[in-house]
Amino acid sequence: MTGKLKVLAVGAAGHSAGLVLPELAKRDVYVRGFVQDESQCGEVLKHGAQATAVGDLRDLPSVEAALQGMDALFYLAPAFIPHEADIGRQVVGAAVRAGVRRIVFSSVIHPTLAGLVNHCAKGPVEEAIFESNLEYTILQPAMFFQNFAQGWDKVVQSGTYAEPWSAETRFTRVDYRDVAEVAALALTGDRLLYGTFELCSEGNLNRHDVAALMGKVLGRTISAETLNPEEVLGKDGPEPIRKMMGWYNRHGLLGSALTLRAILGREPRTLEAYFEELKSRSA
Repeated sequence: MTGKLKVLAVGAAGHSAGLVLPELAKRDVYVRGFVQDESQCGEVLKHGAQATAVGDLRDLPSVEAALQGMDALFYLAPAFIPHEADIGRQVVGAAVRAGVRRIVFSSVIHPTLAGLVNHCAKGPVEEAIFESNLEYTILQPAMFFQNFAQGWDKVVQSGTYAEPWSAETRFTRVDYRDVAEVAALALTGDRLLYGTFELCSEGNLNRHDVAALMGKVLGRTISAETLNPEEVLGKDGPEPIRKMMGWYNRHGLLGSALTLRAILGREPRTLEAYFEELKSRSA
C-alpha cells in the first residue's frame, strides 16, 4: 500500500475496537471511525480518528457509504448482535465492492464451537473473507481483560468476585490493547498477511486464581463465589447467553500466549498489571 493508508474502523466508539484507534494514530494512518450514533463522534475523534461515519451494520447502504475511499477495514462485530454471520458476510461483500484491499477481522478464540452463537457466528465471516480475494488477517482473541472493568467497583466494595458458572473452569484472557497493536501491525504492514492468529496472554486461570490475584493487588482477601444463573438471567433470559453460561459451567476457553508473544516481540500484558490499573483508577 502506498501513500497515507485510509482505514475504516468499525465499532470505533466501543471499549474494544476503540483501542485500535490510538494504535493506528501512532502509525500516521487516516482513520474513519464507523459509529452508530452522532453523539459518539467527538470521543472517536479524540481517540485518534480523523473522520467519522454514522451508520448501522444492519443498514447496508450506510456501510457501503462509509467504505468509500478506504484502503482497509478493521471489523469487530458487537457482542451477540442478531444475525451476526449474515451481517458480517454483507460487510465483507461491501468492502469488496468499495475497492477495499485489506481486512483485519477481530474474530474470537475457538470459532468452531457450534453450541456458542457468539463463537460459531464468526466462522461464516472468516469463510467470506477467505472467498473474497481481499488481503486479510484473522485475529482470534481470548476473553478480554477489559470485561473486568464494569464489575471492579463491586469487587472492591463486596470483597467477592462472582460469576454465574463454575468457579473451577479455566479461561485464558488477553488485554485488548495487545490485540489492537496486532491489528495495527496487520493493517499497516505485510508481515501478518494471510495469517489466522490465536491471541492470548499467559495464564489459564479459574475464578479462585483470579480472586487471589485481585486480592494480591488490593491487599486483602477477595473470595470467589458462584451466582445462580437463573437468578442472573431470569426465566426469559436470552438463550444464547444461557447456552454460553452452560458451556462455561462445564468447560473453559483455553489458548496459548506463544503467538501473541512472537508477534509483539515482548511479553503480553498481564492480568495483574491490568488489575493494578483498575485499582489506580478507582482510588
